[in-house]
Amino acid sequence: MKGGRKNLKRAMGDDLPSLQEGQSIMKVASLRGSNIIEVMDAKGDKSLGLFPAKFQKSIWIKQGSFVIVDGSGMDKALELGHKVTCIVSQVLFYEQVRALQRSPEWPEVFRSERSEHGPTEDAHPTERQCSSDEDDDLPPLEANLNRVRPSHFYVESDADSDTSSD
Repeated sequence: MKGGRKNLKRAMGDDLPSLQEGQSIMKVASLRGSNIIEVMDAKGDKSLGLFPAKFQKSIWIKQGSFVIVDGSGMDKALELGHKVTCIVSQVLFYEQVRALQRSPEWPEVFRSERSEHGPTEDAHPTERQCSSDEDDDLPPLEANLNRVRPSHFYVESDADSDTSSD
């Protein structure tokens, strides 16, 4: 492994990130392809952000993830007509999101929303009944919809027809 990626994974550790000037917490609204993502800020405004190549094949994000972006040049980029206005500086993991939600740096708009990173409580009632203490706080398994279930045919035996033929 190259030194850059090793240092990147070390820098993305479990410590609580602090926001510098020009940085803000945003939610990933959609993935546009390659390294362009659409992010939503605390005001609800959507903009395009650049997911740097140093994160590729090391850190994955999905819709609903939270990221820290450097938007210091956002106004200037909009004036010049650029579509990409911010750069992702850090991806927030589930534990970091939970810790930041308790801090005053977390935007009020995102407080009411549940994080997509961790286990959710929107499980179906049948899945909640199957959970036990042995699960180690893992989300319940869902049925595999890609497999075709074999049909079970129930055939009644004709015991009366066998005795009547004698």
